[in-house]
Amino acid sequence: MMEFLYFPEDKTEYIPAVITLVIFMIGAVLATYFFVKHSKKEAKKTEEQYQEKKEEDQD
Repeated sequence: MMEFLYFPEDKTEYIPAVITLVIFMIGAVLATYFFVKHSKKEAKKTEEQYQEKKEEDQD
């Protein structure tokens, strides 16, 4: 019925897949970390520019 599914008897065949999964998961976490870090920097810079403009408008 489900001949297209392949589950190996020798479970060591899963090792390369698990290693690849771990590598990509670490890469995804690092990419997310750098995106968040960069986003916080940009938000801080934008807030500073907004404050400067607001101070100029009040003068």
